[in-house]
Amino acid sequence: MTLSAKDHIIPQYSFQEMFPAGNGMLELIEAKGQFNKHRAMFLVPHRRDYYQLGLVDEGDGRHWVDSALYQLNPNCFYFSTPQQVHIKEQAKPFMGVNICFTREFIELENNRVFRDLPIITNPQNGHELKLQPADRDFIRRIIGLMLDEQHQHQSWKNAALQAYLHNLLIYLSRLYEQQFIVSEQNSDRQLLHRFTTLIAEHYLQLHEVAAYAQLLHISTGHLTAIVKAQSGKTPIRHIHERLVVEAKRLLFHTGHSVKEIAFELGFEDDAYFNRFFKRLENSTPTEYRRSIVEIYR
Repeated sequence: MTLSAKDHIIPQYSFQEMFPAGNGMLELIEAKGQFNKHRAMFLVPHRRDYYQLGLVDEGDGRHWVDSALYQLNPNCFYFSTPQQVHIKEQAKPFMGVNICFTREFIELENNRVFRDLPIITNPQNGHELKLQPADRDFIRRIIGLMLDEQHQHQSWKNAALQAYLHNLLIYLSRLYEQQFIVSEQNSDRQLLHRFTTLIAEHYLQLHEVAAYAQLLHISTGHLTAIVKAQSGKTPIRHIHERLVVEAKRLLFHTGHSVKEIAFELGFEDDAYFNRFFKRLENSTPTEYRRSIVEIYR
């Protein structure tokens, strides 16, 4: 089974398309109740090739990320990572701040330490963090400092913005661990985290456990033993579940046939894709699509 690296079923918007006048890697957007100029895009399923963090001060409305429904709430912090599928039900104005940055920004020498933070790797495919009053106050204070810095023209402006963002990413990652991950930070757990991060990056190209073991510079047997002990699931199960996540995205957000989706995901035989999906989800792709569309309606 092979997958194409191209993804043409659901449109993807680039950072450069969304922020053509910016610096190309990092943008702070303060919303003060105006309509977003890209609102028409947001009303149809789409992906973004960049990371986005969002704090809501005022506003409401429903939006979907993959097949999960979220109600905009000032007591929550929103984040998204590249490749998640978004759609808004209404293009309502809101007040708050969005922070957007690219993969290239994370790859800068000064930022590489943050590549493995949970808020960046998003191993649980989340989108929302619940905020206590103290959390919201801290986050609002950091974002306020970033906005102040952005509006000034001082020396080392970009370095200051990066420093504030670094603090914010660490704080958000701690919240992520508290709300999504209950784990002991030992070497075996770190290996599991590295493995799931690699899957998120390479699942379109790599489908065999041995390929990931090679990237991690360990034997397939060692990887299998550690992953099974730490997660209760085999490595191949992790890989297959990631493929199912993508299949669900395409079933939910597109009108393409099951056969077309199977081909897009690299299954040469749509009958095998049906069996593969049913084995993991206890329903066929068609049954899943029917059930999720009923929920959406």
